[in-house]
Amino acid sequence: MRILVDADACPVKDEVYKVAWRHEVAVAIVSNSWLRVPDHSAIERIVVSDGFDAADDWIAEAAGSETIVVTADILLADRCLKVGASVLAPTGKPFTANSIGAAIATRAIMADLRAGGDQLGGPAPFSKADRSAFLQSLDTAIVRLKRR
Repeated sequence: MRILVDADACPVKDEVYKVAWRHEVAVAIVSNSWLRVPDHSAIERIVVSDGFDAADDWIAEAAGSETIVVTADILLADRCLKVGASVLAPTGKPFTANSIGAAIATRAIMADLRAGGDQLGGPAPFSKADRSAFLQSLDTAIVRLKRR
């Protein structure tokens, strides 16, 4: 079992380490640039090229039924779900086969509105409740995979 983190803009890396260490699960921190990670045998730093979607491509290729992917990228979540990975947003919301279609459609609508010049607000600020929900969701996902 391994946790793959789309790390460049991930606000919950410290939470991933905390839960992974408790469950003794390996973690790969994947980014386009060098990021500081704890010096721990269970944590691997993967620095990919700065090419478009290089981190996403690496994660999608490494994902499988024994991985948990942490990402806010809906299209990456879709790719990982298709190979059987469990996928969590940093807010703790799990992406599932049943929910990903609606998420992709909403993403497309928002992109069209922005392209048309509509001024839309960004996502809500990341909150303590989001952090707490993520911790609980990651713990639940790990326990579920261990039971398989």
